[in-house]
Amino acid sequence: VALRDKLFASLCERIEGVHINGSMDHRLPNNVNISFEGIESEPLLMALDLEGIYASSGSACSAGSLEPSHVLRAMKFTDERSRASLRFSLSPNTTEEEIGKVVDVLSDQVKRIRKLM
Repeated sequence: VALRDKLFASLCERIEGVHINGSMDHRLPNNVNISFEGIESEPLLMALDLEGIYASSGSACSAGSLEPSHVLRAMKFTDERSRASLRFSLSPNTTEEEIGKVVDVLSDQVKRIRKLM
């Protein structure tokens, strides 16, 4: 739980327009599902993959689908916010250094993509 919370807090410190999808209190202890204002998740997923960081878009129930997540829609999220969502799953072996790398890469990539838009 501590690393999950650190990941979200660190992203909020470094990136404007980051939102948790759902409640921080009522979620799996190893799950972070977030969205970024004004950015679709696909270019972020590609950038993360190039850095050896693995994430998914939307919700687990919509993996592999191009449609916005029905779970996020049921939470009353817009299609735009659903398409801007990334999901990270942490393991018992996840380290603080790995969290730091995710934060660094996402911070750089969100800034880069927003400049292009």
